[in-house]
Amino acid sequence: MNTDTPPNISRQEWMKVLAHAPGKELEAVCLRLAPLPAYQLVRGPETGMIMVQARAGGVGKPFNMGETTVTRCSLQIDQGAMGTAYVLGRNRRHAELAALLDALLQDAERQPDLLATVILPLAAAIRNRRQTQAGKTAATKVDFFTMVRGD
Repeated sequence: MNTDTPPNISRQEWMKVLAHAPGKELEAVCLRLAPLPAYQLVRGPETGMIMVQARAGGVGKPFNMGETTVTRCSLQIDQGAMGTAYVLGRNRRHAELAALLDALLQDAERQPDLLATVILPLAAAIRNRRQTQAGKTAATKVDFFTMVRGD
């Protein structure tokens, strides 16, 4: 067990990481953690729509921007913990694996090791991808300016 893991990672934070991590990365993580405990689906992966709200300039009055697809899953591992996940898109396997990892992370004995070997590396990979994308986006930035005509 790794005791160097910061104890201040909340369930909300690890669920966010699991939702944002690509499904293929969660598949690879679960292969490394095998054998995984048996589980029963409480609410199998199901896809639906949610309304996305936005704010003009990030601070204005909220408005309904549109709908997006989301997949949710709830399951219970044989040790008793209930795992839940919501992921954008239609990847049912991603939602199921995220829910399974959520349930495993609720085990106090396994949590420090899983935070160190699963959540922190996934969070770093997400951060790196976002920084790379931000760099590519910044490279295409165009600065528009208005010239004032003299009278």
